[in-house]
Amino acid sequence: MKKIEAIIRPEKLNAVRNVLEKAGCPGMMITEIEGHGKQKGLVKQWRGKEYRVELLPKVKIEVVVKDNDVDRIINAISEVAKTGEYGDGKIFIYSIENAVKIRTGEKGEAAI
Repeated sequence: MKKIEAIIRPEKLNAVRNVLEKAGCPGMMITEIEGHGKQKGLVKQWRGKEYRVELLPKVKIEVVVKDNDVDRIINAISEVAKTGEYGDGKIFIYSIENAVKIRTGEKGEAAI
């Protein structure tokens, strides 16, 4: 099992949720976060004065999938989240040792 953690632009959330549901990922965790990558934020202007926004709003989506579904899920996320501009985000993949469904006690892939 693998945990896929995708950091995306907030305006791409609905599109990514829809593509994940169509790809067979009914369960997901979504967190609103702030951060920056190499661009180190943005310079904006208000009433003629420039100011710097260093932490930009992002959304973190987490899903746990079977090993053989990882590439398909990553490709689905990448297709709909990509704008080609700085700040599109990142996808991280982690190995999951085990999972337990609290309600039924199922373990491993049966729990996801």
